[in-house]
Formats: sequence, C-alpha cells, structure tokens
Amino acid sequence: MSALAGVRVIELASERIAFAGKLLADMGADVILVEPPGGDPARGYPPFLDDQAGPERSLWWWHYHTSKRGVVLDLDSEDGRARFKALVASADILLESEPAGRLAALGLDYDDLRQVRGDLIFVSLTPFGRGNPNAAAPVTDLTILAGAGPAWSCGYDDHSLPPVRGGGNQGFHTGCHFAVMSALTALFYRLSSGEGQFVDVSLHAASNVTTEAGSYSWLVAKQTVQRQTGRHAGVMPSQGTQMLCSDGRWVNTGVPPRSPAEFGFILGWLRDLGLEEQFPDAIFLEIGAGMTKPITYDMIGVDAEATAIFIAGREALALIAANVSAYDFFIGFQRRGVAVGVIYSPEEAFEDEHFRARGFQTEVAHEDLGRTFRYPGAPYQLPASPWRISRRAPKLGEHDGDGWIGATRRPGRA
Repeated sequence: MSALAGVRVIELASERIAFAGKLLADMGADVILVEPPGGDPARGYPPFLDDQAGPERSLWWWHYHTSKRGVVLDLDSEDGRARFKALVASADILLESEPAGRLAALGLDYDDLRQVRGDLIFVSLTPFGRGNPNAAAPVTDLTILAGAGPAWSCGYDDHSLPPVRGGGNQGFHTGCHFAVMSALTALFYRLSSGEGQFVDVSLHAASNVTTEAGSYSWLVAKQTVQRQTGRHAGVMPSQGTQMLCSDGRWVNTGVPPRSPAEFGFILGWLRDLGLEEQFPDAIFLEIGAGMTKPITYDMIGVDAEATAIFIAGREALALIAANVSAYDFFIGFQRRGVAVGVIYSPEEAFEDEHFRARGFQTEVAHEDLGRTFRYPGAPYQLPASPWRISRRAPKLGEHDGDGWIGATRRPGRA
C-alpha cells in the first residue's frame, strides 16, 4: 500500500504549489486539483508534445500533475463555493497559493473552512508569508531566487559574468518541499491530537535558508560570500574543483582526496595509464597511501609533508583528467571509491545508465493518445513506502462528474 493511501488533498491550481501536490499524489494521496473555468494558465506553458501547441499538449502540465484528479469549480459563484466546501469537508489537507486576500474575500480562508472541517490541515504557500508587508507583491520563480539569496551564491569565479539562476522552478520547488514536510508533520500531529492547523509557508524564507553560509555570514559577521565555479560560495576563495578532460568536457572533483585509500587509488590509476613517469610528485602519493589516518584541513599549510601530499593528489587528478574522457574519469574514480562527478546536461543525466538502473525513468500511459511516455520518476527511494505515478495528468474537468466530490472521507483516518 502507498504511504499516503487514504489521505485526501485538495489543491487549488497554481504553478507555485503544483510540485507539492505532485509529491503527495505520487506517494499515494488522493489529490484533487481544483481549476477555474477555462483552466489554469499553466496548461498553456511550453514545451509541447511534438512541439505543437494546443489543449492538453503541455509537457509542463503533464509533469506537475501526475497522479491527480481534476475538477473545475467557479469559486466566484455561490454554487462553486458551496461545492468547494463540500469537497473540503471530505479532505485531510488543503494546498493553496492564491493571491493575498482572495480566499478571505470569498469566505474560503482557514477560519471559514475549519467550520466545515474542524481538523483540516490548511497549507498556504505564498511569496513572503501571509503577514508580510510584501504579501501582495508580484513575484516569479526568478525573483524569489534573486531576492532570497541563492542567485547571489551561484555562478562563476569570473564576476564579470552575471549570477546563475537555479533552473527548473527551483524557487517554487524549494517552497513546495517545505509545504509537503509541514503538511506531513501536521498530519502526524493530528493522528495523536485530533487537531488540524494552519501552516504558513514563505517561498522567500524557504529559499533563503538554502543559502548555506550566505545568510549567517552576513547576519553574524557582516561578511558577504562570493560565488565560485562549481563549489560552495564563501567569504574567502577556495581551490577550484572542476577539471577539463581529454574530450573537452568537464568534471567536478568535489571534496579533495585526503585518505590513504584515495591516494592509493589515484597512484594505481596513474600507473595503469602509464603516467607515473610524467608525474614527479608521485612519491607523495605513495607516502599518502602509506599513512595511517587521513589528512585534515587544519594540517594544510602547517604540516609540510601533509601539504605536499594534498597538493599532489589534486595535481594527479588534473593529469588523469587530461588523459581520459569525462565519462571515463567519472566511472574510473567511482569504481575506485573516489567521489567525483561528470558535468551533465539534464538530458544526459536522464539517460545515464545509473539513473536507468535505479528506475528513475518511468513509463506513463496516455490512453487518450495511444502512446506511452517516459517521465522523470521518484525523487527518492523509500523501500517501505512505494512510490509510483498512478495516472497521467487530468484533462480539464475530467473528473467533474465522478460523483465523489462531496463524498465523506474514507473510514479509519484519524
């Protein structure tokens, strides 16, 4: 049985909160997507199936609304509001990201709906939080990332280049993760207390807490971190980690080698490639391989031998990279227990054999088109809590006549 089987979620359609509903739906919750007449504007977002725009052809829409049911309700009408309240009465969780004040004006805010469903978990995902002075300010995913700090921290050592935006609705996704975690925490609390609650999630705050040293460096020491190519932003520059391979592609070497086993692996591969004679400092790798404990960062620049071994490890990585392809570098060091990564495009990552072997590619049937499509699969693996895409995204109003809109919840839920 799916982890969230028997949990009903009502999602008021919005691009900002769509990912939260998807995460819950693919984990087995009965997520009912409520759209306005004419449909949510995101139905028209590119890219489109076969590059042809048209109704029900948005791949953006397909991705964000898997496993959901879909209904159309006009919340500006008395009948639509009555039907919406009947739907909420059957639900455990409500997800919304409506413009500031809209639900209150309609008589559909938390204080109104808890009269309908006393133990309702009401999750509001807004740009700055309900009570913020900027609550009504217009935002996009880009402005959230820029204003909250992640864009400042992401980019290249060359600061003549602009910051780099996190792709793929990263700001909205971050807020949605907090919304899901909060909703599930509230659900667990309700199981023991019987109480619902209002959850106020700020997209700005959610992105801000992902800035690592960025925020607290400024708040504590009034210091500003600087973005660095392929590594964490810092007040002081750190050593580069990306290396160019023989095929013109780049790899990220991540945490520098410091353990005896790692130095041994590097020395062994130099020998396998016939490169040891080209690397006079191979003697330091041999010394490093014979150490009894790893080099720690506080030894660098203080202990001459440890510093020489550490530098030799980095330079040996660069020499190996210059003589093999990026993929061979990636696979070779992974097999030797050294954590490195090849720099992929999203398309390449999706097709990588490791992702395929883990079942990340998921086939989803579109019976209306007589075709099956490959989707990105589970963002995590939980062996005791099965995950699956149970159905394609709903067409506009597809489940309007199912007769369960006002049905009571399934028995057995607290």
